[in-house]
Amino acid sequence: MTIDVNNESGRTVDEQALLDIARYSLNRMRIHPLSELSVIVVDADAMEQLHLQWMDLPGPTDVMSFPMDELRPPVREEEEPPPGLLGDIVLCPEVAEQQGADAPTQHSMDEELQLLTVHGVLHLLGYDHEEAAEKAEMFGLQSAILDGWRGERGLTGPSPAPTTTS
Repeated sequence: MTIDVNNESGRTVDEQALLDIARYSLNRMRIHPLSELSVIVVDADAMEQLHLQWMDLPGPTDVMSFPMDELRPPVREEEEPPPGLLGDIVLCPEVAEQQGADAPTQHSMDEELQLLTVHGVLHLLGYDHEEAAEKAEMFGLQSAILDGWRGERGLTGPSPAPTTTS
């Protein structure tokens, strides 16, 4: 699996953790190992421009996902997933830092960026949270992936609760 992490934000972020959790998420969702993903970390000004351009909404947001090949996880265990270009996940550490600080279970910017990376991967795979049932499914998967990844790394304590607005 090819995953590129490009930090254009000017902020120090745990790029290795973003790479690791993206890879873990894609493996957990059974995405083909030859698939490609790009994670881009930008500052609030750049995120605000993207948010306005693509969503027609003012202000920066936490995460945006731009799917390419519309890959989906295989439905059946024996089904072979196709390789392809997943697309881009764009993260904003400034928004992530504020969300982590404001969350009921306060957590770090890096923990929030990890959660947002999983969130972005799920959006690239076609998951959404507009309807209550969709939200329950997506956020349940998000929590399970985050908890599994944290457990494998020996991280203690609860995973950050979903705070994303995207």
